[in-house]
Amino acid sequence: MEEVTTAECLPLVRDEAWLPVEETAQVGRIRRTAAALAERLGFDATRTAEVGLAATEIGTNLHKHARQGVVLIRSVRGERDAAVEVVAVDRGPGIADVPLAWEDGQSTTGTLGVGLGAVARLATSCAMSSRVGLGTVLVARFAPGPAWAPEWGEERAAGVTRPINGEELCGDAYAVARGTDRMTLMMCDGSGHGPLAAAASDAAVRLFRAQPFLPPDQMVALLHKSLRGTRGGAVAVADIDLVARSVRFCGLGNIAAAVLGEGRKQGMISVPGVAGHQARTIRTFDYALPDGAVVVLHSDGLTERWGLDHGSDLVNDPPVLIAATLIREAGVRNDDACVLVARPA
Repeated sequence: MEEVTTAECLPLVRDEAWLPVEETAQVGRIRRTAAALAERLGFDATRTAEVGLAATEIGTNLHKHARQGVVLIRSVRGERDAAVEVVAVDRGPGIADVPLAWEDGQSTTGTLGVGLGAVARLATSCAMSSRVGLGTVLVARFAPGPAWAPEWGEERAAGVTRPINGEELCGDAYAVARGTDRMTLMMCDGSGHGPLAAAASDAAVRLFRAQPFLPPDQMVALLHKSLRGTRGGAVAVADIDLVARSVRFCGLGNIAAAVLGEGRKQGMISVPGVAGHQARTIRTFDYALPDGAVVVLHSDGLTERWGLDHGSDLVNDPPVLIAATLIREAGVRNDDACVLVARPA
């Protein structure tokens, strides 16, 4: 087990707003929300205007070409760096030729429209996944300036959270730590909804980030002890050994987890309980990690009735696109939802 001092925690991601795109006036709200976030993060006036323009293009194209379109606007923060991230999700007709859709002037049925080229130029990074008949997911990230390399390097894991209808705060949260030979994932589904559930899951994130490479059962036991006095919640920790190509998993409560690889979905076992309140037993289970496999954790805001062919490309899509696609395909709106996806090197 490597020393805790070598741990590198991935940036904190705060989901600021999920905004539907059902009428023209909502495009303006998307622009204002994205620009306001850029301003809060310290972007200058020119870059703030560029973020607003790109957000307008994304919202306009969703309104014109998609069905059930929604835009997630959120911040990504490290110790020094910060960025605005815009994730667009729809159940539209999908795009048959994704490379063509990025070219300026392309606006055929089934594409997101003319503005994708502009979005790609304005964004620091941009990616898209689309499946004909299912829909499209796009992610665009905007750093404060043009010459920007994030302090956290390449991201091998990413998550998405979404609050229950009627709440602004999501009671689910996740965190990721990376070392030279391992990656550790943590998820907490705070009991209930709203600020008190979010307080419990935020406490779990802080504790994990302080000592992320404890063995999973020890971390879950520590979370159970430390969440007393809060709402508590379901917790899970997956320790991915990049050398041995294995996953050691410990879950307490209703966090679902799976290894996706070699053409199958291998579920991982959580035991009953509520961290902070009840834990009769805490157990770890070991699973193989095939080359090219993807590890997924999600709260019970998603149904487990999804499979390998859920609409994203497990081989090529960035983890954030896989997570957003899973929320679209398996998320339920009567609960907080959280998905964390890792593609270990």
